[in-house]
Amino acid sequence: MESLNNGSGFNEVELESFQRQIADRFQDLGSVSSDELLSLPWVRKLLDVFLSSEEEFRGILVNNKGRLMKPPLDRLIADFYERSVKSLDVCNAIRDGLDQIKQWQKLMEIVICALGHRNVNKNNTNKRILGEGQVRRARKALSELAVGLVDDKDSSQPLALRNRSFGRNNNSSNSQSKDQHRLGYFRSLSWYVSRSWSAAKQLQAIGSNLVSPRANEITATNGLAMLVFTMGNVLLFVMWALVAAIPCQDRGLQVHFYMSRQFPWAASILSLHDKIMEESRKKDRKNTSGFLMEIYQIDKCSRSLSELTGSVQFPISEEKEKELRQRVEEMGQVYEAVTEGLEPLETKVRELFHRIVHSRTEGLDCLGRGHNSE
Repeated sequence: MESLNNGSGFNEVELESFQRQIADRFQDLGSVSSDELLSLPWVRKLLDVFLSSEEEFRGILVNNKGRLMKPPLDRLIADFYERSVKSLDVCNAIRDGLDQIKQWQKLMEIVICALGHRNVNKNNTNKRILGEGQVRRARKALSELAVGLVDDKDSSQPLALRNRSFGRNNNSSNSQSKDQHRLGYFRSLSWYVSRSWSAAKQLQAIGSNLVSPRANEITATNGLAMLVFTMGNVLLFVMWALVAAIPCQDRGLQVHFYMSRQFPWAASILSLHDKIMEESRKKDRKNTSGFLMEIYQIDKCSRSLSELTGSVQFPISEEKEKELRQRVEEMGQVYEAVTEGLEPLETKVRELFHRIVHSRTEGLDCLGRGHNSE
């Protein structure tokens, strides 16, 4: 690449620094064990990577306002923000997926309460009183859980009517009223997602025409074209990983990442992509509604308990009771992990949604002012 430093604005050192930070962050995400990959804390960390990278990206653009309205950068920036708009529907779908996990959490709670109940007998010693009614209640919850965990692509019942947006939960303060006004444009695109909405197609739309800038575009933009291309790939990968992990309508992971390994960040992103795809091909993960580690653990525990409760005969033997108690404790541990990780992730997804909205509004305002001043 030719030297980009012309004595002012963005230069090659800044570009290399930005790309190297992206590479390091994704390498860190990929260095975890298979038990940590795609877990609730890991997904939250993934979103932190995006938010940090986007903040730096936005800062560079703000410092180079004078270049933003000049071709071809004006077109490249506009294309990037159109991709970001398309990602808002993914954020809404992911929130619906997190709501679905909450429903599974309630079913787990029913199972744990039904099978983990203890009473104190008249001799004042702990003794499990487990009746047929409790087992039937647990079986019913486990059956509902099993149905929900399966990724049924032919189902006519999507996770939810996707008619909500993160913007709806605002309070009535003056600043939030202004935010509501700014969100008007985005509502038309992301306020309602129909039953025919497809996560797979949305990912394809986000990645459409995301190609490496030509040498003359890099030179003409003083390297900023490469910055925009880098951030476009980060956006696409993060949305793809969210769809891979969290249940959502018409999931599909067949997205092509057109990036040359000559880019400093390409190897770490492609390596992480390969690891996630490897997880998706495992026999016990293929038909699940999401590759989130906690979903796998819920599925594993519920299957084990379903088999166990299905073979219970009354009065229950001491050996069977001990085995059942152990399985309930395992489900309790998964329940606690979900309880601890779900709400912070939902908060982070909400932050991601609002950051995208704010950044696009700010970026297009800069472009608009630039054109108006000419």
